[in-house]
Formats: sequence, C-alpha cells, structure tokens
Amino acid sequence: MEIRRQDIHNSDIPLVCRACEARHGGVCGVLTAEQLTELNKHSSRHRLDSGAEVIGQGETVVNYSNIMRGVVKLTKVMADGRQQIVGLQFAPDFLGRPFLAESAISAEAATESEICNFPRNVLDRLVKRTPELEHRLHQQALKELDEARDWMLTLGRKSAQEKVASFLYLIATHIDPESVDMSSFDLPLSRADIADFLGLTIETVSRQFTKLRKENVIRIENNRHVTVPDMDRLMRHAGND
Repeated sequence: MEIRRQDIHNSDIPLVCRACEARHGGVCGVLTAEQLTELNKHSSRHRLDSGAEVIGQGETVVNYSNIMRGVVKLTKVMADGRQQIVGLQFAPDFLGRPFLAESAISAEAATESEICNFPRNVLDRLVKRTPELEHRLHQQALKELDEARDWMLTLGRKSAQEKVASFLYLIATHIDPESVDMSSFDLPLSRADIADFLGLTIETVSRQFTKLRKENVIRIENNRHVTVPDMDRLMRHAGND
C-alpha cells in the first residue's frame, strides 16, 4: 500500500498511470517513470461490453492489453467449429504473447470490462531492453502454467461437485483483486459457459449449484449473484488442500 501512496505524488509518472490500481500488480509495475511515459504516449483505454471480442483466433497481433477491470474469456476453436473455453483472465493480468505474430486463441470480455491497449512493437522494444519487464512477463507465464496444471487436475480427477466448487473458488479469489471481501460476487459466465469450462452438462452444473445451495455452502440471488458464507468450507468442497 505504501508504494501506491508514493506513486500518487510522483509527478514524473503519467497521471493516468498514477491513478491505475491494476498497474501495481501488473507488468507496468516494473517500469520506470520514463518508460511509463513512453508507453503512455501510445496506450489507450477501452471499455468493453460483455461479449465484445478483444482478439480473434488466427488474427494478427497488433496490440497487447492489461486488464484493468472485469473478466476475459479465452477460447480455442477447432477446424470443425467446436470450441472450448481454455482459460479466464482477470485484472491485472497481461493479455497477449510477446513476439507472437498471430493469436492462437480468441479473447472475449465475459463481463463488462476495461482494458489498456498498447502497440505490440512498442512493448516488444521495451521487453528487449528491460530485464525487469521480461522477468515479470516470465513470472506471469509460469503462473498461468501452474494454474493450467491445477485445472488439468480439476478436469481430470475431481467430481462434478468439486469441479463446480473449484470454479466458484477461482472466481471468488480472482474476480476483484482490489476487494478485501471475497465472499460476494456475480458469476461472470452463463451456466452453458460454466459447463463448457468444466467439461460438464448444463444440467449437471445446475444440480451441483442447487446441492451447494441446499448445503449452505453458497447462497444465490437472481441466478447470478453468489455469496459464500465460509470460504474455507467452499475450499474443502473444491477438494483443495
């Protein structure tokens, strides 16, 4: 928290960056004031409605993005049109793959979101001359690899109830990094998307939500808003250590 207070009064840092809470946990947090100024000259913020596409699979990568707010859904499409949700990204995640000319996935706003875009060539240039930025991107890549391995375990070995509880725990602990209270949140995905993400049917997902609600592990309002009375209990239902 001390870093944030110092940044607020650092006149060398662009005003828009000083006011950006996502920066402190994201890739921009390792940049100097001079580098932030350079990046800010080329950056632009965009508000996205739910369902808005950030980039399509196979499209040329022109920009990278920092997620400022909301949830972004990552999808892989097969040649015959079948698709699979392969990941979710949250603030302050970096969206993109440096030095990759073509996107291997589709990215779509799962909720109302806000992103900060900057040109690919500008960031690639900064990466080459800034070891700290390269290290931060490497850290995020390793974090995503660890999370992907954990999700492989969820999909391959957990029961239907454990899968649904794992999804709820994931959302509760990631959807709002600035919030101290993780016990209340809106689901960022429809039941159909949750089923796709978990490899379950919609009917199974609905049954498990009902079961978790009856056992008072969760409360659901308006079919979308979830309250978790006891996070430790949800974690145990998820089969987490």
